[in-house]
Amino acid sequence: MSDLVVLGFDDVFKADEVLLALRKLQQQHLIDLEDAAVVVRQADGTVQITQSYPLVAAGAATGALQGTIWGSLIGLLFLNPLIGAAIGAGVGAGTGAATGALLDIGIDDAFIKATGETITPGTSALFVLVRQATPDRVIAEVQRYDPTVLHTSLSAKAEAELREALAAKHAQQSV
Repeated sequence: MSDLVVLGFDDVFKADEVLLALRKLQQQHLIDLEDAAVVVRQADGTVQITQSYPLVAAGAATGALQGTIWGSLIGLLFLNPLIGAAIGAGVGAGTGAATGALLDIGIDDAFIKATGETITPGTSALFVLVRQATPDRVIAEVQRYDPTVLHTSLSAKAEAELREALAAKHAQQSV
């Protein structure tokens, strides 16, 4: 089961920077991200949400590929595979885009939007759905960006440990 962690940052760029750092850790097999989103609340109060996995575009691409294949096969039956491929690609892309728009996997969009409305203008938040991680290595990397834990789906004990580990940097700096 995946765990949701929402981290807040004191400027509009840090959430993107941390997501990039987490993607590098994912290449090293230190974290397995199922989904991620960045929310930026501009100084004027407008909220910008960036999903890491655009479902509509992915659905359209997958549908177009499958439609092309099936269209070509059906077109072969009627001795015109090119027209069948073109029609199949169009129908498949449309169907795939519609499916991607209706299918909401990963982090709930309404939750992302609602949380984005609550953060302070001029700040950002990072939403990550984590399948598994090597906590000490991931926390050491994320700690450098001075995050605030806004929300988690972790157990109360695990959330307290995360908050304590991330706050350890503050204690070391103030000594």
